[in-house]
Amino acid sequence: MWNAARRRWQAWWKSRHPARDTQTLTQRNLYIVPTAVGAAFVLTQLLLLVASINDQLSLGYALTFLLCGAGLASMHTTHGNLRGLTLSLLPPPAGHADADQAITVRLHNPGRARFGIGLRLADAPAGSLAWVDVPAQSLAELTLHWKAPGRGLHELPVLRVETRYPLGLFVAWSYWRAASRQWVYPAAEQPCPPLPPGRAVGHEAPPQPHAMRAGGGDELHGVRPWREGDGLRHVLWNKAAQQSDPNAPLWVREWSAPPQGQDCWLDADDTLGLPDEQRWQRLTAWVLAADRRALDWGLRLPGQELPLGQGPKQKRQALERLALVGMAP
Repeated sequence: MWNAARRRWQAWWKSRHPARDTQTLTQRNLYIVPTAVGAAFVLTQLLLLVASINDQLSLGYALTFLLCGAGLASMHTTHGNLRGLTLSLLPPPAGHADADQAITVRLHNPGRARFGIGLRLADAPAGSLAWVDVPAQSLAELTLHWKAPGRGLHELPVLRVETRYPLGLFVAWSYWRAASRQWVYPAAEQPCPPLPPGRAVGHEAPPQPHAMRAGGGDELHGVRPWREGDGLRHVLWNKAAQQSDPNAPLWVREWSAPPQGQDCWLDADDTLGLPDEQRWQRLTAWVLAADRRALDWGLRLPGQELPLGQGPKQKRQALERLALVGMAP
């Protein structure tokens, strides 16, 4: 019984607030109730009215009705401060899971000036409201931030717009469900590990000393301590055998980025040994590094492959695949 009532309530609520990227506030989707100050104001009017009736005070009647008229005018003004306002969502930018995501809302005002318009996430505390005034026949913008639960393609949170203008006796509000969704990419590993070794394109590279090659022709950048996820083929085993301390760290070769004329494959197999989320974070860092260096690079993930390429489209496709890898369809 309770579940059925809850389903009916949700169906009614969604019919009143359909998901869309532009919403005009009307009497159908606006609500208004007295604030705590308004409730105290109403109680005061009742006491004044009772006292005026008991003592037959003409001035008491006048004051009571005057204040009641002011309260009703305030209620009408508060409701009208939102009615007719149009909210539109700007395309939400993609972000990374370790940062807050931005939502920018544009408020279009076709009539007189609107004052004290507040916007926040519906499940956020009232103190997190962002306020703005919208000039007459103009527009204003507000940017909110929210924390995504993780990487992926997420629905935007429900927003609440409200006002208490002019006297704070009433609060008028509405909810807004945006239809757009926002990409949240994996966080990039910091600091970024060196890119994996490249491979010669179109012909065999001339032989070079082993100390300057690493399975594909990259120059030796230096050595560093071993860390989780590094391939064992890069460990300096000769140096490890010479160490007398069994607790001494292993050292691995660090290779520079693939030079011109070599392709760069960012392969999930190169991150084996790391937990899943850390694997995607490392690949994300590699994608950003390869894009900054304008390399020709491709991405290999379990069951899928992004061909070699470069540029904004290549980076976006790679990050979107990393945002969804390992998730249920």
